[in-house]
Amino acid sequence: MRLRLSAGRLRMWRDGAEVLLVAAILALFVRTFFVQAYRIPSESMEPAMMVGDHLLINKFIFGAGAGRWGPLVPQREVRPGDLLTFRGIEDPEHELLKRCVATGGAEVEIDSKKLQVDGRPIDETGYVDHSDERVYPRSEFLHESFWRRDAYGPERVPEDSLFCLGDNRDISRDSRFFGPVGTELVRGRPLLVYWSRDAEAGSWAVRWRRTFHVPR
Repeated sequence: MRLRLSAGRLRMWRDGAEVLLVAAILALFVRTFFVQAYRIPSESMEPAMMVGDHLLINKFIFGAGAGRWGPLVPQREVRPGDLLTFRGIEDPEHELLKRCVATGGAEVEIDSKKLQVDGRPIDETGYVDHSDERVYPRSEFLHESFWRRDAYGPERVPEDSLFCLGDNRDISRDSRFFGPVGTELVRGRPLLVYWSRDAEAGSWAVRWRRTFHVPR
């Protein structure tokens, strides 16, 4: 009886191990080819994205992770207004999340914090935040890092490139400083917030209302 019980218990552990192994393989497959996790590390995308938001990124939508699966999944080109993640230009080890405001061939200009694309003012009401009311003019007496946030261009975005900005415009380091983003650097588009935690409010300060929030 004891031997029979031990054999049954062994079989149970073996079956459990097989289930865990299959689950791990499936999770690795999904993460490699379909989605990836991303955590918002800074305030540069507020108010749309909060520090501590944990996102799932769709790696297929722009074709970045499609590979041989490309014909089987819906894909499209990046459009102005899209949120996207891309490999950092200044630090390739890190990925950034910004909003595309212009694609290849468009002319971008920022005058007194107001964005224009191809000479037309862009209405950014509802997602862009200017936390600093000061406007720095283009000047040889000011360091470029001051005035470039408020005055840029006009510059034409190269083909196969994107001009990407942070929604929290006054504190974001983006295409105004490191230039347009090559489309080959694009990794994906946010699907949803699967978990969010306010680190400043404590270890257990979960933002439940942001769970399953779809970024726009």
